[in-house]
Amino acid sequence: MTVSAQFEIHYLQYLGADGTLVRNDLPEALRDPRALLPMFKQMLAVRVFDTKAVALQRTGKLGTFASCLGHEAAHVGIGAAMKSGDVFAPSYREYGAMFMRGVRPRDVLMYWGGDERGSDYDRSSDAARDFPICVPISTQCLHAAGAALSFKLRGIDQVAVSVCGDGGSSKTDFYAALNSAGAYKLPLILCVVNNGWAISVPRSAQTGAETLAQKGIAGGLFCLQVDGNDLIAVMAAMLQARERALAGDGGTVLELLTYRLSDHTTADDARRYRDEAEVKAAWQNEPMLRLRKYLTAQGVWSEEEEKNWIAECGVRVDEEVNSYLNTPVQPVEAMFDFLYADPPPDLLAQRAEAIALEQRHG
Repeated sequence: MTVSAQFEIHYLQYLGADGTLVRNDLPEALRDPRALLPMFKQMLAVRVFDTKAVALQRTGKLGTFASCLGHEAAHVGIGAAMKSGDVFAPSYREYGAMFMRGVRPRDVLMYWGGDERGSDYDRSSDAARDFPICVPISTQCLHAAGAALSFKLRGIDQVAVSVCGDGGSSKTDFYAALNSAGAYKLPLILCVVNNGWAISVPRSAQTGAETLAQKGIAGGLFCLQVDGNDLIAVMAAMLQARERALAGDGGTVLELLTYRLSDHTTADDARRYRDEAEVKAAWQNEPMLRLRKYLTAQGVWSEEEEKNWIAECGVRVDEEVNSYLNTPVQPVEAMFDFLYADPPPDLLAQRAEAIALEQRHG
């Protein structure tokens, strides 16, 4: 038989787990190691925030929270490569990207605290046009595809970016989004953060695909597998995908290989299904460790600077936490008042019942 078509999936890595470069053709914008400092500091800030948010949940001051521990390079790399005017459609743990877009930590805390005002981002920030956190798995990919189609129809040089997990890449929403991007050559970047686990389902049981990146081949997209613990590789892949999109070459699927060092959420206990040795090994490959070694070896970062920066981050996070905790709770009728312009009679009856119930219980 003759071969109808052949495909390859390439793997991108610049910075090895030991903090040394495995290739020297660094993107021009990242050749000066000092250019990486703002992103590294953001990664540290995100980890400080993440630790504090988990503590808030454990003490009953926050609802269920999805930790991003171990994902910092993937998320910050995505956010750092995006530009003003682009649109981001996140899932529910990409805080590094969201913060770089202008979302405040207090906004994220309000969201997980059950207050939808946390999704009302600063109108002057890049996040003003971004989509809010999306918990339904991979539906945000379709939202991003719609935004990308709008950009193309209006001739606007901007891209839409969405993120899902390895489990999310098995959803029909993900496939519909990439198929649309391929059919219409949309400026869409779909990032699959492959952290090895879809809650308790391991990657090995999730799909028969050799890589998750190759799922985009069926839709006609450019596909690349990336070391998601390597900030340089993530940024390089994102910048390349954005350039391709703006040049009219269509969308991209990026598989970012990383590991979820935490439980899936604070409602999960990963010890029930993950081997302790696996997690211990992953800590030796985590993103902060390698980038710290690289920047220190290049003479642009030190242990003292990190200590001072973490202390500063702690103060900033405490300010955000206090803002969240001191925000007056909305009256119970708010959940009804902002749902419909003209509420139906049954909803008005529910509203009155809720108000009466709240007054009865103080």
